[in-house]
Amino acid sequence: MKKFKFLASAFMLTMIVTQSFAWGQLGHYLIGLMAERQMKKSTLRKVERVIKPMSLARSGTWMDEIRSDRAYDYATTWHYLTSKEGEYDPAHQEEEGDAYEAILRLKEELKAGGLSPVEEAEKLKMLIHMVEDIHQPLHVGTGEDRGGNDVKIEFFGNPTNLHALWDSGMIGRQGMSYSEIADELYRRVTPELQKEYRGASMNDWLKEAVSLRPIVYDLPENRRLSYEYMYNNYKVAEERMIAASVRLAQILEEIYG
Repeated sequence: MKKFKFLASAFMLTMIVTQSFAWGQLGHYLIGLMAERQMKKSTLRKVERVIKPMSLARSGTWMDEIRSDRAYDYATTWHYLTSKEGEYDPAHQEEEGDAYEAILRLKEELKAGGLSPVEEAEKLKMLIHMVEDIHQPLHVGTGEDRGGNDVKIEFFGNPTNLHALWDSGMIGRQGMSYSEIADELYRRVTPELQKEYRGASMNDWLKEAVSLRPIVYDLPENRRLSYEYMYNNYKVAEERMIAASVRLAQILEEIYG
């Protein structure tokens, strides 16, 4: 009985920790996999030499996995940023930094070179993660509810919060592996769509996230969500993951292409 209670507690802890990660593991994996498919093979080889033995798809979760290591506390606030109306205002951000500032800075540091192998690998894995993160709409927060973490809901009868629902709840509900979802979403990646997403600036990324708030926060009074919310919102999550993959591939080509 004690062993059962221990295993149950461990499972619940794992679920809580997993739900706190942006996009969840499946989301990061499939965005990275789609980005791999859009990159020149020569560029992908350069990227994977830096982050070996990880693949690009696998490396997207590394920045979440190091959260328990106090040596990386400096990057805790780099997973998100605050934007009121789609603008980037340094005055609204955490003193330790934010995703917008960190993406631009790490991109330039990687372009400049001169880093040790360990520094380059860590900065690259962080950059990959943050580009993926910032396309989850609730990682561009209002500054009022911790990116939806304080919005308690039920999803098909299970207690959770709005942030976790967007990170992993709706994706996990598909009952598919990350490669299966990536295969389905990649069918939509056309040259025209790539051109549209690549033409946007990071300021445009923020405006996109803020424009989605009305639908993301469209919740019933009882906060019990199921099929209707999934129908209205999972297609938005899919579009955000596709956009993230296109822009991640673009940024990596700019650095290593």
